[in-house]
Amino acid sequence: MKSYKITLLPGDGIGPEITNVTHNILDLISNKFDFKLNFKEMPFGGSAIESDGIPFPNKTLQECKNSDAVLLAAIGDPKYDQLPREKRPETGLLKLRSSLDLFANIRPVKIIPSLTKASSLKEEYVNKVDLVVVRELTSGIYFGEPKGRIKTESGVRAFNTMTYTSEEVKRIAEIAFKLAQQRNQKVCSVDKANVLDVSQLWREETILVSNNFKGIDLTHQYVDNAAMQLVRNPSQFDVILTSNLFGDILSDIAAMLTGSIGMLPSASLTKDGPGVFEPVHGSAPDIAGKDIANPIAMILSAAMMLKIAFNEIDAGNFLENAINELLTEGYRTPDLMSSGKGKQVGCKQMGELLVEKLK
Repeated sequence: MKSYKITLLPGDGIGPEITNVTHNILDLISNKFDFKLNFKEMPFGGSAIESDGIPFPNKTLQECKNSDAVLLAAIGDPKYDQLPREKRPETGLLKLRSSLDLFANIRPVKIIPSLTKASSLKEEYVNKVDLVVVRELTSGIYFGEPKGRIKTESGVRAFNTMTYTSEEVKRIAEIAFKLAQQRNQKVCSVDKANVLDVSQLWREETILVSNNFKGIDLTHQYVDNAAMQLVRNPSQFDVILTSNLFGDILSDIAAMLTGSIGMLPSASLTKDGPGVFEPVHGSAPDIAGKDIANPIAMILSAAMMLKIAFNEIDAGNFLENAINELLTEGYRTPDLMSSGKGKQVGCKQMGELLVEKLK
């Protein structure tokens, strides 16, 4: 029997709730498809600050490195905002990405027919949406040096540096083009090349990479226009390729096309080593413990893990189809309720209904 090792990072806020639901579902799926999943839960984010004094302990890093995949729920809580930056949960997340060299963040955004009315846009604008945001994840302004704050005669000056090398652009561009080959043969590279030197390099290197993918239609948009186009005509996009900062913003805009950020999974990948699979949403501490969180994004992240990390394609597809069936039957967590329509359920019950569907 095939066996896979998963490091589980429940994190903070609603993280433990959606992790419990997802863990139960993965146990069922693995039994059904005759493979074994070995889970090791580790502290990360705020929970690690409480237990170890830092957001990303070395023991958690080593466990991640020794696993076949990492399944992360969510991290963060306002109560940690007053800590020094190096001790905040978000710093642990950045360290996780850099330590595992998770340079490619893949965020699929596909409308589920039964949820078109839940979108903040009119149904006719979203009913054909099927796109993927490919975001560079380990460089750009979040990691660039120098950064910091200094005192000047006119007050405090803060600064961050957006930086990319040719190789960093090339390797993420290749991911986007290869993905487009499996989809609708279109890549839209998003930058700010009319203003930023770093974006000019981004565009130049992306064009060079495109020469190796003759069948792919490459277009370019400035980031402000791309944000507008995502709410004006989102179905024009197939694969969106962009940098760390721009991808962070655009993927959250794209998330709302589906009706809720609680619906979107993601995968953060490297060339050699375990990937991290996590929902796009945050820890939502304001609703933690109320049993109203939407677990679907994390469950769909688990489905991505099954397919990408373990090549358990049938198991992943089976899980995704079961979710679609459940939503088609009208079951909704509070974030998906539109005009009072649907059968409202909580986080735990949504998981229980899915377990019944999967049996």
